[in-house]
This record gives sequence, structure tokens and C-alpha cells, in this order.
Amino acid sequence: MPHAKDSQRELFARQSRARGLMLGLALGETLGAARGRPPATGVLRAGVSTQLACFTAEGVIRALVRGSHKGVCYGPGVVLHAYSRWAFVQGIAQEKMRARWNPYDNKGWPDGWLTGVPALAERRGSAPATVTALSRIELGEPGMATPSRGCHALTRALPVAVAGPWAVAQAGALAALTHGDPAAQSATLHAAFLAHHCLGHPVAARDPFTPPEQDDPSGRAVREALHAGITALPGDDRPVTEQEHARLQAAFKHALEEPAHPGHLARLAPDPTAPAALLGAVYAAASFPGRADIPAALAFAAGAPDGESVACVTGALLGAVHGAEALPAGLVSRHELAWVLDTLARDLTLELDDSPSGMEHVPAWDPHWWERYPGW
Repeated sequence: MPHAKDSQRELFARQSRARGLMLGLALGETLGAARGRPPATGVLRAGVSTQLACFTAEGVIRALVRGSHKGVCYGPGVVLHAYSRWAFVQGIAQEKMRARWNPYDNKGWPDGWLTGVPALAERRGSAPATVTALSRIELGEPGMATPSRGCHALTRALPVAVAGPWAVAQAGALAALTHGDPAAQSATLHAAFLAHHCLGHPVAARDPFTPPEQDDPSGRAVREALHAGITALPGDDRPVTEQEHARLQAAFKHALEEPAHPGHLARLAPDPTAPAALLGAVYAAASFPGRADIPAALAFAAGAPDGESVACVTGALLGAVHGAEALPAGLVSRHELAWVLDTLARDLTLELDDSPSGMEHVPAWDPHWWERYPGW
């Protein structure tokens, strides 16, 4: 009979890896923007991908809450509402956002706790396709999207990997809200699928007498997770062309045969597009797969032509396998959104484990959960 402690430990492990994904993507984007050389002291600022990823995670939680209470929910629609709240606090198309989401001037909108975080209301870099599409919100979802292949379609969607296969299957639809290029949509789906594999891949328990720097020196868990994910990628709900699959396989093979080669990284990730971010991250993560290698992996990924996106995805993949505790504490503790990201990751796993707001015929055990995550 399973011991009560076993379920607690299993939840802790899942939370650690979800936190690792969220904190890893944020740390990667920040280090990528600094070309791998962050300031020695002071607060580390978040980028726009991290801001949007926060709203993706919050939107997924709210979609889960809605599904628990209503029985049905279209996830991308709820996440679109989340991106609209980001746009509103950023001062983007505010009148259009009010007309779409708050036509009766309800003083409680934008709702949810995330809109009260000051750092999420500050402009942090450019996400032109996302901003352009959201500024067309009156056209409705099919008419909003731009023809962009940009990386933000992918980087902002990575938190869906935590929510499981049903959410991963909708990753392409999340990208399609703003990015109309099929390659951006497929790369987003593929990245979410690989991140989900990284979250679920078994990792051997560490020997407490082994120094941390010697723990899993070969990085076997990361390489196994990526290889298994790439191998399993073709599926009915995961469309992938032969060319896309071959490129992922080649990126992984290059990492095994010629790891950490700047020329390979530049060829795999030559621009700030979603496919480049994915291929560059697979190469970087598989080149530096060990638990103690994360700082080196992020520094290497930051050297790509668009280091922000490549390091962002690299950090998410490595954090998903190794967990939050493997990330460099000296950097994570300085990141301005560390608490926000950590809270969202914990709340997402908690919502998946045991809906605090209850269900249609089940009372809430947290009376404040619906206020934090309204189901719409």
C-alpha cells in the first residue's frame, strides 16, 4: 500500500521540475540578452518571453479551473485572454482590450493576481508579432495572426508542457493566435512535446555522498529524454514533416559527435525564429547535459546569433530534467520574477494534482483560489 509520504515526495519532485522549467527559461533569456555575461551584482531583469510565459502559465491554470467547474474549456481562448491582460497592463490597445473583455466597465478587470506584478507592466524588449496581433483583437482569432515565424510563439508557450499531453497538443494553436507561419506553429508544438518528455523522464536518485559537481557527469538523463522525445515526436496529434524531424535528429546527433561547437550552433540557429530557437536549444542542451553544466550550457547558448531565444529554451529543457535546485542559486535569487515564476509553477502543479477551487459538485478547499485564478 502506498505510503502518504510517497505522494508528497512525488508532488515535490513534479513541482521541482516544473519550477526548473519556468525558472530555467527566465534565467536563460536573461543570460542570453547579456550574451552570457550578466552583471556581477544587482537585480537581473526579465525579458518579454518570460513575461509572456508567466501569462501562459496563468492562462493554463485558469483554463484548468474553468474545465473543473464547467466541464468544457477551449484552452487557447483562455490563454488569449491572459495575453490580453498582459497587453493591457503594458498599455497596448487598451480600449480594444476593454471592448473585448470588459464591455460593461467592470472595475474588477483585468482580474487575477498577475496583473498586479509591477515588472510585468514594464516594456522589456520587443515582441512585434505578438503586439501586432493583439492590437487586432477586434478581428477575432482567425484574423489576428501575422505571418511571423518569430521565436516568441515558442518561448512563451513552454509552460504548457507542465500541464500534460492535452495542453501540449494545443501548443500549436497557442502559437497560431499571433503567429500565422506553419513552421512557427509546428516548432512550438515540437518544443512543448520535448519539454514534456524532459519533465517526465526518470532521473536516478543522487547518492548523498557524491559531490554535486560529480552528479550525473555524463548528463545521461537529458540526452535520454531528448532522444526519446525526438524519436516519439511523429504522431497523429503531433504533425511533423520529414524535414523537420530530420533537422531535430541532426541537431541531437551533432551534439553527441561534436558538442559545443559555435559554428554548429550558428548554423542551426541563425536567426530569431521559432525553428531556430528549438534546434539551437536541442544542440546546446545535449552538448552540456550534466547537472553541473547548466551555467556553461546557458553561456554557450547565449552565443547564438539570437542568444535570448536559444538560451531561453535551453534553460527550460535542462531545468525540466534536473529541477529547480540544480539552477545556479546566485543568479536565480537575483532574478526579479523568481518568486512569480516559482509561485506559478507550484500553483500549476497543485491545480493539476488537486483543484483548490473545487469542482462543479465538490467544494473548494482554498476559498481564495478562484479570486487568484478566475476560470475565464
